[in-house]
Parts: sequence; structure tokens; C-alpha cells
Amino acid sequence: MTKKTQNALDRYGPVSRRAFLARSGAGALALSLPSKLVGAEVGSSKQFALSAGKSTVQLVSESHPTTSVWAYNEIIPGPEIRVRQGDRVGIAVENNLDEETTVHWHGLRVPNAMDGVPHLTQTPIAVGGNFHYQFDVPDAGTYWYHPHQRGFEQVGRGLYGAFIVEEQEPIVVDRDITWVLDDWRLDRDAQIRNDFNNRHDASHNGRVGNTVTINGQIPTTLNVQQGERIRLRLINAANARIFNLEFANHEPWIIALDGQPVEPHHSPTNSIVLGPAMRADLIIDMTADPDQRYQVTDSFYRDLEYTLIDIAYDATARREQLLDTSMSLPLNTMPEPEWAGIERHEIRFNGGMMGNMMMSGNSGMNMMQMMREGKMWTINGVAASGHVMDPLLTLKQGRSYHFELLNDTAWHHPIHLHGHSFRVVSRNGKETQHREWQDTVLMAPEERVGIAFVADSLGDWMFHCHIFEHQAAGMMGVVRVST
Repeated sequence: MTKKTQNALDRYGPVSRRAFLARSGAGALALSLPSKLVGAEVGSSKQFALSAGKSTVQLVSESHPTTSVWAYNEIIPGPEIRVRQGDRVGIAVENNLDEETTVHWHGLRVPNAMDGVPHLTQTPIAVGGNFHYQFDVPDAGTYWYHPHQRGFEQVGRGLYGAFIVEEQEPIVVDRDITWVLDDWRLDRDAQIRNDFNNRHDASHNGRVGNTVTINGQIPTTLNVQQGERIRLRLINAANARIFNLEFANHEPWIIALDGQPVEPHHSPTNSIVLGPAMRADLIIDMTADPDQRYQVTDSFYRDLEYTLIDIAYDATARREQLLDTSMSLPLNTMPEPEWAGIERHEIRFNGGMMGNMMMSGNSGMNMMQMMREGKMWTINGVAASGHVMDPLLTLKQGRSYHFELLNDTAWHHPIHLHGHSFRVVSRNGKETQHREWQDTVLMAPEERVGIAFVADSLGDWMFHCHIFEHQAAGMMGVVRVST
């Protein structure tokens, strides 16, 4: 990491959980789980209702004021929607904000008209208006929902929630827990700083906050029992923060990435890296002795490591022997790419400070011209303005494609393709071990990543960096799938 990069992080580095609680006089806070949204059975579908509006929540300790947020159903995170694979789902969304909004069902392979991208797939939901999303859920897994209208602020103020699709036959665990991770840029009065999408954030690593939460609070403790098996679903809902979670004295099994099953395995670094929008399902067997505590730390940013939460063992054990049941999840329904005759494309990401700010292609615009117009990033030489634009690529439905993604910048980028999942097949020319299915792939500076997929869903699909400030400053394209 360069010194300039570190200086940028120093401005908004994470507040130590223990230091924050000590300063605020708060006591221990056990982890709360997201509230679940109860759906109504209407014919053959499950119907839910979401309302986007302003609210206040006790985001930090009670010695501070409540925090003004934007939220679904007045809570942070929004209520967890939990359904079963194969269900038909209807979600009525009401907009009680003072501006237009949409809802995108991140990672779910929904019809194009239900994808929630303003002007590209739907007219934004007007102030006081509503929209009824309806779709089938073909794949089990861990997903989430959030706006795509001014996402850098709407998500940054708290509009997001978990969307869990259970397997028809779930694996055996003692508890299924969801952690929605986020960070917030707060002032001393625990209010969200109103400096969204400023040029510094846009041209550097995005809006990194100074207060990290799990499920909308600063917790200290996850209480467990010896012998317990937990399925932990991690969702990174932050605008820009990348997490690198280390579980002291535990070895989590990774069983799914971005909702898609993967061969159960341990991370080679014994840590879990999640860029914005990414998810991971873990199995953690609680193997330590009763009455012990172990830290979960986040160490992604150098010299800014902090303790996220403690795993605290009860005095009594749940069982003497660990469960001996399978951790493997049943495969989902993605069509497998066919390598014979696969069509290949190179996609290059440029821009940002300390990188190549010169636009290529037909524009010929230089760095200063770009920055004056608020455009600091490009895909194949084009900086997006809004969500509607000429397609970056036009693909044929049913055909297999290989994209070679090249990060010619000094910054990380989580690249997300709507409407599809893809196999991550290579990094810097070396084949990946697990060829994992993902919908968002994190690229390190100057990294080259190969992905492969079948273009099986018709429509114009967003293809963008999921650091919202980067997207708003140009790092977005449209991939069209046509007959």
C-alpha cells in the first residue's frame, strides 16, 4: 500500500470497538440478529412489503444521540427476507423518501425488468410511489437488497437488507446466523457526515467510514458453546470498506461465495476477504474450551487493524463430539460455460489517483477534463454518465463467454455483473483452485482476472465497480444479452 493510500485511510480509519465503548461508557453488547420480514402466502407466492424512508436508530452507545438514517421498515439493516429455493416472491416497495429510489436484488438471477436499475430496467419509484417486484428464486444462497438510485448516499445512509434463500434440504447446523457488515462515517454526535461522493473519495478508495457495525450495532460478543456448529453468513454492505476477517484459534470452512456453493475448504491465509457487495457462507465448529474468549479481527488496512467482535464460550459445552455431517451444499442451477469455441473479450479498468487517469478510446479527454466533469474512472476508455448508455458488449443468449478483466489502477475494485453468476477461472494467468461461482469479484491493483459464464438472461445488465463512489465517477458499463 502506498503512503498516499495510507494517508487517505488515516482520515477515516476504523474506530476501535473497545476504545469507542470505553469512551462512551457503554457496557457489553451481545450480538443481535437481523429482524426477519414475515411474508404472506398469496396463492402460489410469498408476498412481502418494504418501505424506504427516514428513521432514527441507536447505532452506537446509548450515551450518544440516536443516529438519523434512511432505512427499510425503519430498522438497520432492513428486515431479512428468508424464503426457500424455488419460491415465487412478490415484494411491494413503498418510497417514503424525499427522492426517487429503486431496489436491486443483488446476486439473485431475476428477470431484467425486476433488476431495479433506474431508467435502464425500470422507471425509478417516485416520491410517495410504489413498485411491485415479482420473481422466482432459482438458486439457494446468501444475497442482499439495496437501491441503485444514488446508491452512494442511499446505501451509505442505511438502505439495505439480507435476502436468504434456503436450500430445499439445508445442511445440519446448530445455528444459522447472518452478519450484515457495514461502516459509517460519523461525527462526534453520532450523525452521518454529509460529505457523500466527494472528489477525494471518488478518486481514491471510496467512502471508508470510521465506525464498523454488525447488523446495525457495535457488538462485543458472539456467545457460543463448545461443540456447537454455526453457519455464518457474511454480507459486506459497506460503500467501500474491504474486510479481511481473522478468527483467532478457529478454522472456518468456506462453503459458499456470493451465495454459490463451493467445495468446502479452509482459506490458505486462514482469513476471509470480502469486498463491498461480496458474501461468504462459513461453517465454524466451536472447538475451544468453555469460558474462553477469542477475537475476530479485521486486518485489511495496514496499521489500522481492530477487533470486530469476541467469540465468547459459555461455561457449559453443547456436545462432546463435533457434528460429523456433510458441509457440502447442493449445486445451484447455473449453466456451465462450454470452453470449445468460447468467445473472449478483454475489459480494461482505468483511472483514479496514482493510476492511469488518461482516457483511451475516442474521447481523448485528459485527467483534468475528466475530473472537472466528476468522471475519474473508465471501462475500456469510457466513463459512464448515469445508468443508460451504449452497450460495452452485446452478447448472444445461450453462448459462453470469457472476460479477461485488467485492473490498470492503483486501487481495489469489486466488479459486479448483474443478472448472472460467473466462474472465476484465473488470476494473473494462473488457474484458480476452486473455480468459484461469484457475481462480484475483487480485483487487486494491477491484477488480471479471468471469468467465464453463459449469457443466459436477456436484457441490458449493469457491469460496474461496487464501490459506489467509483461507479458514480464513471466505472460502469452495460452488457447487453440479445437473441
